[in-house]
Amino acid sequence: MKDSRIDRRLFLRGIGGATAGIAAATTLSACGTGTSRSVAGGGGGGKSSKTLVVRDSGGTYGDANQKAVYDAFTKETGIRVEVVNIQYAQMLAQVQQGRPQFDVIDDSMADFLRFKKAGATQDLDYDRLKNFKNAGIAKTLVTSNAVGKNYWASVMAYRTDAFGGKKPSSWADFWDTKAFSGDRALQGLDADLPELEFALLADGVPLDKLYPLDVDRAFKSLDNIKGHVKKFWDTGALPGVLLGRKEVVASSVWHGRLDALIKQGSPLAYQWNGARRQSNALGIPKGAANLDAAYQLIDFALRPDVQAAYAELYPMAPSVPAAYKKLSPTVAANLGSSPEHLKTGFDLDVQWWDQNQEAVAKRWQEWTHA
Repeated sequence: MKDSRIDRRLFLRGIGGATAGIAAATTLSACGTGTSRSVAGGGGGGKSSKTLVVRDSGGTYGDANQKAVYDAFTKETGIRVEVVNIQYAQMLAQVQQGRPQFDVIDDSMADFLRFKKAGATQDLDYDRLKNFKNAGIAKTLVTSNAVGKNYWASVMAYRTDAFGGKKPSSWADFWDTKAFSGDRALQGLDADLPELEFALLADGVPLDKLYPLDVDRAFKSLDNIKGHVKKFWDTGALPGVLLGRKEVVASSVWHGRLDALIKQGSPLAYQWNGARRQSNALGIPKGAANLDAAYQLIDFALRPDVQAAYAELYPMAPSVPAAYKKLSPTVAANLGSSPEHLKTGFDLDVQWWDQNQEAVAKRWQEWTHA
């Protein structure tokens, strides 16, 4: 299955892109999960024979969820967890038909914004999430219908053998092709939202002044590097390929994508200054059959020990700061929400992008083909 970050392509296509999936989702919604999902009432703790269905995006992201969250939750509560990997269109169709075949949604904050507009998710009763109260989750990750579970980040990667011992330390360095010569790669529209923020940081905009994005200034900054961009990559694996083949010396990249190459000895490194963070969150669809168990799972996933166990398996960062007390220093240093990286990166403004992504995408297409 796709890893969680591939779902971001759906955000780019907007609500209109969901329509094509409705017909297929109609059939899917009638299929059920293959098990009884009867609810044994009551919201207290203790053992139960209920089955809870969780939607996540599968792949290695889902594998980590299974080991760190679902299996541990079942062991503690007796509630069995089943997983479906359907995408936004199918989820929305099932909810609109009044027959969601899932009780908890694990998805991007961008999709939860869309779910909210479509009236497809329940407002969370945060009083039912006892672990949330002292979790210290960032305000940007707490909305009426979703609570942030973990972060991913887009960062700079570079070849450590490319610049005579010098290390680029900012997006301004990435843009400086004289001091740090060589071809670059940046993310293309087919992979995710264009990296206008990096262009603005390179042009001197402070982290806390990025939004609302100055689109004209961003594209003017992009003009300055366009001639050195060999590839606008469209898959998460491509930056590693380009860097490994020495086709480029620096690239934006989804953090974690180079870990295997680095462990194998490739001369590659991440640079965290100016990292663009995005988040996955947990929420509940309208019409969920197992409401009590859904709240139990979400609450469980916000425990520091559970968050730490997940981060040890997969390089997405905890939303709960206390998880870092339970992480090894090596793992903690390689995560986007570590105390150090929180200071030097920023959270993508989902609201701004939701309002402006169509206009930016149109301009991006025109710019790349000019």
